[in-house]
Amino acid sequence: MEGILIPISFFLAVFGVIYLHLSTRNKERLALIEKGADASIFMKGKSHTSPIWKVLLLNLALLLMGIGIGVFLAMLLTEFTTLNEDAVYPAIIFFMAGASLFLGFKMTKDLDKE
Repeated sequence: MEGILIPISFFLAVFGVIYLHLSTRNKERLALIEKGADASIFMKGKSHTSPIWKVLLLNLALLLMGIGIGVFLAMLLTEFTTLNEDAVYPAIIFFMAGASLFLGFKMTKDLDKE
């Protein structure tokens, strides 16, 4: 009996968050329309964004290149220094993966400007 409470509570929490988001968004839109705002403001920003597949492909490619460069740099560091390889590999890999995702974020902003 206790094992079923976790999935039920998780479902209720997700449903509650989604319901709260949608009902609040609807109330905000109705309030703006009552004040005379144009309905086209709800579609602003969606027309000039780049396709999602380009963003995902760019970020995935940069992430994989960052991980590869991280493994290579970690191998070089452990080979030519006396650093502990158990600490160097995860640190360099995560650092390079994060740096590549940050670069992907910057490049995605440039894609949206085009």
